[in-house]
This record gives sequence, structure tokens and C-alpha cells, in this order.
Amino acid sequence: MSAADISLPRLVKIRQTFPRPKVDDIEAAMTGEMKKLLRATDIGPGKTVGITVGSRGIQNIVSMLRAALAVVRETGARPVLLAAMGSHGGGTPQGQKELLDSLGITETALHAEIVTCAEGREIGVTSRGLHAYMLESVFAVDAVIPINRVKTHTSFKGKLESGLIKKLVVGLGGPMGARQFHSQGKATDLPILLEDVGRVILEKMPVPGGIALVENAYEETALIRAISAADMIREESELLLYSKELMPSLPAVRLDALIVEEMGKNYSGTGIDTNIVGRLSIQGEPEPESPFVRYLAVLDLSEESHGNAIGIGLADFTTRKLVDKIDRKPTYLNCLTGTFPKRGAIPIWFDTERELVETIFRCLSGSVPAEKARLIVIPNTLFLTECYVTEALLDELPDDRVSVAGEAEQLSFSPDGAIKQRIGGRHG
Repeated sequence: MSAADISLPRLVKIRQTFPRPKVDDIEAAMTGEMKKLLRATDIGPGKTVGITVGSRGIQNIVSMLRAALAVVRETGARPVLLAAMGSHGGGTPQGQKELLDSLGITETALHAEIVTCAEGREIGVTSRGLHAYMLESVFAVDAVIPINRVKTHTSFKGKLESGLIKKLVVGLGGPMGARQFHSQGKATDLPILLEDVGRVILEKMPVPGGIALVENAYEETALIRAISAADMIREESELLLYSKELMPSLPAVRLDALIVEEMGKNYSGTGIDTNIVGRLSIQGEPEPESPFVRYLAVLDLSEESHGNAIGIGLADFTTRKLVDKIDRKPTYLNCLTGTFPKRGAIPIWFDTERELVETIFRCLSGSVPAEKARLIVIPNTLFLTECYVTEALLDELPDDRVSVAGEAEQLSFSPDGAIKQRIGGRHG
């Protein structure tokens, strides 16, 4: 079948509306929650308090840290920032500093010492034989306060996923804690590891509590909450369910094709959010039943990823443009640290987006006519408020959250072969 024989559908731009709780005054909310947390402690003059840092993509993090540091100083204690990054940054102090710099977390910006560390020690063993590790930097402070976003993980599901407990177990566990976490054979074992090892850390280390953050589908801070150590596991598991209610999602869950304009570490730890596309690519683990995407294509890699294309292996098709941007070293390191090498495999690639799209419809032509194809074009897997859908999907889109934002237009290309119908960038 030649390119001239391939029929292409018409696309319609739509807009999705998601729940949007939002913290209006970030610094005031953080100040109030930190004061609430410290009220029941003996933190004061002569004490040193370590606040964790290191997670990517948390909105307003510098403003929140500035407020948290100010509250500690008001008590007369000395605050420091503890790099809590597991094996990220290559598991080295210099790599940790470079990653923190890229997040805007610097001593100049926050007027506080940043302590990087890659050495640790074992502090206990769980009943299942799992080891609890802690960075040496933690033993130089009198109290540790984790601050982290609570959200669903891209590789496993359970009572605990990404949040305060993971920050303690893997982040402050350093390279040893990260190695144990990523070496677990089954994804179902990971929430159990977090809870069991987390309990050991909460029992043995000076953790008065932490500050949990939740974000909405618009990448805005939806909630800031102080949680005591005694309530951390229970409350974090409740906040995890709440965060999932706020997540963005595709407007349809069974698709013939999904085209992602741009992937990257600034959108998801896996470059492409596995929760959005319904693919894991983990050896021995079943793929999610929903959403289901028959053909997944990715067009470009964000500049913010600095060549790290982890997650490209989730796709079926990509472009030369994206492949030429891949830096194998950070991509492979990221994939191998997580022990998911398939996520770094390069899919079939094409010189132009036109060739890619025509190939998708050539693959579909034997079973799905172009006018009935269920295709969605999204800017990335983080911002899903605007996207393009084929006309075949219009009748089944949920009326309570989707509105049509444009007239139907033929899927078409510019002279250099790029898709004309693009969302691009960030949308709210």
C-alpha cells in the first residue's frame, strides 16, 4: 500500500476538566503545617533539623522549602537540607548536587546548607529479612523531616507508593536502600517493603513526622499536610487514594493509537507515565487491562530530560528527531537502576512524523477503517486538559468533563512532514 492509498481521519480538538482543589497561599500553608508538626517536639536552640530534598517535578518546592526552613529557624534550631535521592544523581555527592541545582534547590536560593551523601549503614532488619539502611548524613542531625509529594507510582501499586515513606526508605536509604528496593522480584513486593522497612526507620530514627504534598491534574499544589510519625503510614495511604482521584486521564481508555508529542523526565519519572498509557514493560509482570493502546507513538524528547529517554521502550514507533537526542549513558543507567532494561529499547523509528502516522494507519487498515479509528493526540502524559481526538471517539466522551474546542479538520502535515494538529507545551 503506497502513501497515496492511505486514508487518514479527521481530528477534533477537545478540552477536559478535572477536579481542581488548590492551595492559594503556598508559603502560608507550609508555615502553618510546619508549626503544627514542630509544636509537639523538643526542637529548639542547639538542635539541627534535616529537611529532605531531591524529588523531581514538585511544583512550588523552592517556596515551600523556604517557608519550612523559616519555621525551623524561628524555634532557634539550625535547619539543613538533606539530599534524599537513593541512587539518583548517579549515587554520588556531586551527582546529587548537580540534580538539586537543576531543581533550583541551592544554598544561595535557600540560605541553608545542603548536605549530600552516598555512604550509609544498616540500622535494622524486618521480620521478612529486609534491611533498613540510612545515610550517614542523617546521623549528624537531631531530627529528620521528610517533605515529599504523595502520588501513584509508575511501576507498582499498593497501600504505599511514592510519598513520605518512600523518601525515608529509598531516598534516605541511599544507594544501598535503592539497590534493595529495585532488586525485588515482584512489583507486588514493593509496597510491603516500604511499609516494613518504613516502620523500622520510624521506630529507630528521630523522625517527628513529615509534610505530605498532593498535586492536582493541572500540576498545582492541592494540599499540604503535616503528618506525625505515628500516623504516617495510615495517613499517607489515605492521601494516596485522594491523589489518584485528582490525576489526569485520557478521555477514552480503549484506543487504536495514541500519539504523544513529547516525552521526558519533566513529565514522568519514566518519561511516559505508565498510568496514562497502560504499559509497564516489566519482565514477568502483566500489563494493565486499562487503558489499552494498540499502537503508541512518541514524537520528541524534552530538552529538560538532557538526553535521558527512559520510557522510550514503552512505545511502538518514534522519530529520528527523538532518537538523535538520546544520550545512552543516563538512559541506560536509569533503566538498569530500576532493573527494567526494556524501557530503554528504541522502537521502530522514521525520518518524519508523516511516515510514522501513515505506518500506524497502514497497520490498522486491515481491521479498522480510517474514519472509525480511535486515535488521540496528547502533548505529553502530564498535561491532558487539551488534546485532539478522531471523530469516531466523539460520541463516547464523558459529557461531564469534556467539551469540544474546535471544528473537525483533516489530519495533515507541514512540508517537512510534521503533524499540523499539535497541542504543544503546558495547558491549564
